[in-house]
Amino acid sequence: MSLKKIDAADIADNPFSLIGEDWMLITSGTLDSHNMMTASWGGLGILWHKPVSFIFIRPQRHTFNFVESNDVYTLNFMDEKHRDALKYCGSHSGRDVNKTIETGLTPVASENGCVYFEESRLVIECQTIYYQDIDPAHFLSPDIEKLYNNDYHRMYVGEVIQCLSTEG
Repeated sequence: MSLKKIDAADIADNPFSLIGEDWMLITSGTLDSHNMMTASWGGLGILWHKPVSFIFIRPQRHTFNFVESNDVYTLNFMDEKHRDALKYCGSHSGRDVNKTIETGLTPVASENGCVYFEESRLVIECQTIYYQDIDPAHFLSPDIEKLYNNDYHRMYVGEVIQCLSTEG
C-alpha cells in the first residue's frame, strides 16, 4: 500500500472506532532500535491550538523506555488482516522477542527518523509536548481503580506533525 501525506483534519476515521475497536501500534525509536505496543486507549483532538494525540503507557512496558528516550512516536493503524500482528504485539514484550521479526511487519523510517510500518493504512506521527503520570487520587469513579494494580499509566500528549494515509 502506498501512503501519502494528508492533513490531520482530513482523517476520515471515527477516533472512537479507530482506537477502541481497530487498535493501534504505538511505536518509537529508530530503524536500528525500536519497539511497538498495541493500544486501545487513547485519543485524538485539539489542545493548545494544536492537533494532538493522547496515549497512555505503563512504566513497566518496554515501549515506555523508547517513548521516554525519543521525542517522536507514531500511531499505526492497520486493516483487519493484520489483527494477529496487533494481538501479538499486545501480548509479547520487546524485551523477550523481536516483535518486528515475529510479526513480519515492515519498519520504515519517517522523515523525522521515527519508525512506522509499511502495512499501516494510517500513520499519525507525533512529537511529545507534555506528559503526566496518572494519579489515582484524582479518580472520580470507583470503577477506574479496578483497572489497575498500582501500575498507573503515564499519559503523553503528542503534537501531530505528520499523517500518512492510503486514502489520500
